[in-house]
Amino acid sequence: MSKKKWFDYIPHPVVLLFGIIVFTAILSHLLPAGTYERELVDGRQRVIPGSYQEIAPTPVGVFGIFRALPLGFKAAAEIIFVVLAGGIMFGMLEKSRMVENTIGTVVNRVGLKRKYFMVVMMTYLFGLLGVVIGYENNIAMVPIAAVLSLALGGDLILAAGISVGAITVGFGLSPINPYTVGVGHKIGEMPLFSGALIRSVLCFIGLSMMAWYNVRYFKRITNNPDSGLSKGLDTEGFSLSKPISEYSISKNNWLVMGIFVGCLCLMLYGIFNYHWYLNEISAIFIIIALLTGIAARMDGNTFSETALKYIGLVAPGAFMVGYATSIKIVMEMGSISDTVAFQLSNLLATLPTYASAIFMSVIQSVINLFIPSGSGQALATLPIMIPLGEILGLTRQTTILAFQIGDGVTNLFNPSLGGLIAMLGMCKVPFDRWLRFIFPLVIMILVVSWLVLLFTVYINWGPA
Repeated sequence: MSKKKWFDYIPHPVVLLFGIIVFTAILSHLLPAGTYERELVDGRQRVIPGSYQEIAPTPVGVFGIFRALPLGFKAAAEIIFVVLAGGIMFGMLEKSRMVENTIGTVVNRVGLKRKYFMVVMMTYLFGLLGVVIGYENNIAMVPIAAVLSLALGGDLILAAGISVGAITVGFGLSPINPYTVGVGHKIGEMPLFSGALIRSVLCFIGLSMMAWYNVRYFKRITNNPDSGLSKGLDTEGFSLSKPISEYSISKNNWLVMGIFVGCLCLMLYGIFNYHWYLNEISAIFIIIALLTGIAARMDGNTFSETALKYIGLVAPGAFMVGYATSIKIVMEMGSISDTVAFQLSNLLATLPTYASAIFMSVIQSVINLFIPSGSGQALATLPIMIPLGEILGLTRQTTILAFQIGDGVTNLFNPSLGGLIAMLGMCKVPFDRWLRFIFPLVIMILVVSWLVLLFTVYINWGPA
């Protein structure tokens, strides 16, 4: 028998997350309960530095663990519904044949000889969506990458790399990320989105590494299909139904495409002008589904059966979103969120300047497992980290970059990040398979990011 590799020991995501929930509950018995005082700034609660104090312990017992599960689903209701709405929308688009016919026609005209080029371009495109539009906002775009990947001769893991990987890297390292960089600059009282050049270079490098990694994997499975990680994964709804040469786009397909693109433009207008978020995005997805059904002349039974079918397909991902959110609930029940931030920040105090920059990024990566929200983590940790960084000789810009790297890069494998779990669910990729695929690249991007971070320490990077 061959020796097991490290990834063979990765438990099923349901087991893995439950283990993290139990571990968090145990921490509530081992760590003192504590809290920072907070102040309301621009409608958000922000930590007041130096205000940490211990409070009466509220350890989470066995019943509390199971009580946290429904509370997690309650807290994640908006994300759960946007996953379901995205599934319904894609189901209607797929039933209308618009997605399949469009991708089949594009691949036919571009040619399979340029398939590696298409993988690179699509990786950059999905990365750009992450940079400009956001994270959960792009959930419904993921299945399109699945259809494209299979049309090119790839698999669902490649589809996840093209879409989920690129969106996560683009969003995590975006120079205009409002949830991390934007909130960080407000907390640090700095010019909004300053220092964009270095962040843009780092983001481009990260996306280029993601594109190279995708092509490398694609070449590997092309040469040896048995070396892929998608064996046994369900491709129903993603596979092309006829040879590439037979595809064309009908007038009805153009009509459905116009509905899809038009509603997406409306969604973007609402996001940037009226600050629309998950509830409004879900509404747009449902409107697209309804208009697509009308345009494709679906009767009531067909529409209903298609909706329920695709709800069933994305339900596991939606379930995992609520399940993962239970970790945050346990932290709050045990009153240890602020304690973890306080204890980890104290570890920085004795380190030299260069080492403290790297370790600050590592600390943010650890905290990200328990507070996966970028803006939530910024509001909880940066009021502590920015003054501490200045004491250690780090500029505010460098401290915010360390936070952004720790939060953004580790989002690629963060099991408690609802958006990641949801997107993987949209392309039917289990978390353990994804971890096996993405983890080596995470290490590479972290190393490059840390080199850039050290460079910013060297140049004493300011707000410009």
